[in-house]
Amino acid sequence: MFRWLEGDPSRVQDSRVFENVATGLQKLYNESLLPTETAYNFHHFYSPPLADGDFAARPMVLLMGQYSSGKTTFIRHLLGRDYPGMRIGPEPTTDRFVAICHGSADQVIPGNALVVDKSLPFTQLSHFGNAFLSKFECARCSSAPLEGITLIDTPGILSGEKQRVKRGYDFEGIVRWFADRVDMILILFDVAKLD
Repeated sequence: MFRWLEGDPSRVQDSRVFENVATGLQKLYNESLLPTETAYNFHHFYSPPLADGDFAARPMVLLMGQYSSGKTTFIRHLLGRDYPGMRIGPEPTTDRFVAICHGSADQVIPGNALVVDKSLPFTQLSHFGNAFLSKFECARCSSAPLEGITLIDTPGILSGEKQRVKRGYDFEGIVRWFADRVDMILILFDVAKLD
């Protein structure tokens, strides 16, 4: 039934065995696609080349919404515990981007350290500058859901001019960066505070 697979000798020559899908994609990207992207200056007009951490990363879920709409509380409920550095209150309390990842021990890693760790998919965030990196961190904790995904908790979206002026960094650019790379975006809102 499958003789056609064995009949073509070039098919046998080109077949390769990879340890896992991510390693195979990474190797194919580096050998085949990256040279094409470089030759046509793709990285100058769209995005920098993919790093090794982009292939090894767990799927990411970005949580967005107005301040005090329950983003951090949702994460707490999903994990069944508080993550390191978590702050919840009636006024805007999450003033930073937090990547919540699986780890064997509770740990908070500052943004400046995250962007130099090539095993994580955040190296390209360094071009947003120190104003942003001081508002970015990774919380590692042991929780079953985090064995399969990484959650990104965001600061609440502010209304009007405050969004652009009060932050001190390119909030919209950073959200766009995450939106291009995450696997799912959850938008949470409070129907009593729609403005």
